[in-house]
Amino acid sequence: MENQSNFNDFILEGFVSVENYNLAMFTVFFVIYLLTLFGNILIILVVCYHINLHTPMYFFITNLSFLEICYVSTTTPNLLAMLITKNKRISFRWCFAQLYMFHTFGITECYLLAIMAIDRYVAICKPLRYNAIMNTKSCICLTSMCWILGFLMAIIPTSLTSQVSFCGRYFVNHYFCDLAPLLSLSCGDITLTVTINRCVGGFATMFNLAIVIAMYINIIISIVKIKTSTGRMKAFSTCSSHLTVVTLFYGAACIVYASPKEVHSGDFDKIFFLNPIIYSLKNQEVLSGLKRGIQRIRIKING
Repeated sequence: MENQSNFNDFILEGFVSVENYNLAMFTVFFVIYLLTLFGNILIILVVCYHINLHTPMYFFITNLSFLEICYVSTTTPNLLAMLITKNKRISFRWCFAQLYMFHTFGITECYLLAIMAIDRYVAICKPLRYNAIMNTKSCICLTSMCWILGFLMAIIPTSLTSQVSFCGRYFVNHYFCDLAPLLSLSCGDITLTVTINRCVGGFATMFNLAIVIAMYINIIISIVKIKTSTGRMKAFSTCSSHLTVVTLFYGAACIVYASPKEVHSGDFDKIFFLNPIIYSLKNQEVLSGLKRGIQRIRIKING
């Protein structure tokens, strides 16, 4: 057994139960990763190119698309390299850099989804004041706040976990470095570390989830008051995709982090970290705008 002072690498165990299908898994995840990158880059370019899409909602959506690119690029390339080369080693420093970036983007997404819920609330419940409230300056400030809080709050669990004594037990039961698999390797008392980590993660998720729930309660009340069914459907359609994304995001987080350990079996819970599968569904939110943008590009090229 090596002690903490002379080991420099962790071993990522990955998907242990399906190791014989590495090539097939590589192909599937590689294709999904490319489609995710292409879809989100296309969304950003179309929104930037068309002035009609320069609205607060699409501004937040481009940030969400960029965040998704960063999110999946933190873990997926390393997974692909591990599947094709079968080299499961990851350096101590890169492991904690990956841990930091993963939680940075996760926390940032929590705040950004809450801000998008506020945007939908203002658009539906206070339509006459929407342009005044959600102006360019406020949108930039709100988005910047999401990113700043994400980068700052992720420092706490990363720095605390990096100080844990691992005592040479360096086999990480995951395909990337996450808090729970790393802390399970500790041979010392980590009660304080676990408590603080849970407080940080709990605040980031539950505080923003509470905002989302409060906004949608008000949205539902406002929609019910609309007299025509057409008006109610139109109002609901503007936030249905965001609500779907929130459900997927927090549903996956609850399954992985909040469910009892005994319900997890094998590689089941690891599937929910495959962000290309989960988060690519949010592209439906801008599908109509994307189609219009592509059509205009075609007309301009052909004309």
